[in-house]
Amino acid sequence: MKAMVFAAGQGTRLRPLTDDKPKALVPVAGRPMIEYPLLLLRHYGIREIMINLHQFGVQIEKHLGNGRKLGLEISYSIEEELLDTGGGLLKAKPFLQDDTFIVINTDVLIDLNLAELIAFHKSRSAAVTLVLRPDDHAEQFGSMDIDGEGKICRFLKSHAPAPPSGPTRELMFTGVQILEPKVFDYMDGSEASQKFSTTKATYPRMLEAGEAIYGFCFEGFWQDLGTIERIKNAEDNLGLRGLRLHYAKPS
Repeated sequence: MKAMVFAAGQGTRLRPLTDDKPKALVPVAGRPMIEYPLLLLRHYGIREIMINLHQFGVQIEKHLGNGRKLGLEISYSIEEELLDTGGGLLKAKPFLQDDTFIVINTDVLIDLNLAELIAFHKSRSAAVTLVLRPDDHAEQFGSMDIDGEGKICRFLKSHAPAPPSGPTRELMFTGVQILEPKVFDYMDGSEASQKFSTTKATYPRMLEAGEAIYGFCFEGFWQDLGTIERIKNAEDNLGLRGLRLHYAKPS
């Protein structure tokens, strides 16, 4: 299985830390934040990884190289202009299109068992599985509704193609997902060089077409690293509170 790590974001909310370096290299508890998703993938035997780059991307390439020092095989997708999630995936299609693949955001710290996630995805013959979590602020950050079977029935308060037959839960996306190559069938060819979002454009199309899109509910440790305050929260958990990620030894 291959993976893609989204690392092209400009990290504007992390300024001044990102005035002269990419968000992916901002340190979190002694290591660049991008190393956490890379170590998670490596722990589960996923070693072929594509990383998209934009601002200060050369610094990421210089730091990680071909990935050998981490036991990985890393390739890069250079975005001259930011392409968002959908455009970024579509640009990397030649690398990802052959089989099931995983996508993780750089600014996510999560103690997730990827083997359980993959088994969940496969057992349901899902086209897409998003790792979701309960959160009091889900609606503020963009919520998704799942039914009693775990199927996603609505994205970001968009129109649901069919009313769910039973109760639903409102959950928040963690930034981790598994996709089948058929996702590319729902990306309009005219979008190839454009910026577009999977959750706003691609996945709603897939729902309308009846594709199986599931939410894997995760209630373990998760921390967004998008602001200085959130990085401090993560460091407090990894330091003062003694949290140990099962896939990353202390740096």
